[in-house]
Amino acid sequence: MTASGSTTVAKILGYQVLIIMVVSFGFVVGGWQKALSSTLGGLAAFIPNLYFALRVSGSAEQEARKILRSFYVGESVKLLLTVALFILIFQIPSIEILPLLAGYIAALSVFWFALLIR
Repeated sequence: MTASGSTTVAKILGYQVLIIMVVSFGFVVGGWQKALSSTLGGLAAFIPNLYFALRVSGSAEQEARKILRSFYVGESVKLLLTVALFILIFQIPSIEILPLLAGYIAALSVFWFALLIR
């Protein structure tokens, strides 16, 4: 991955952290359970994306076949990690679904806004 490519990835991950904080702060008014649910939803999107970014950036200087394999493995692990995080999150008794999904969707929406801005 080029220096500008890794900078773009770092910016997107940074924006994800920022949007998770903003959305969670918005839910503080409704109580700590809503804010926690929103934060955990955002983290369920952010942590797999961070893994994928690290996985793919490590394969930048390799041949095309290895890069493609790294993408497939990275995306597969990312999906499994997302499922595992949601399973863990749903074990918490005070989780509220709407804030959880709001945090998750807000963190994922960063990719769409990044495409529009770029």
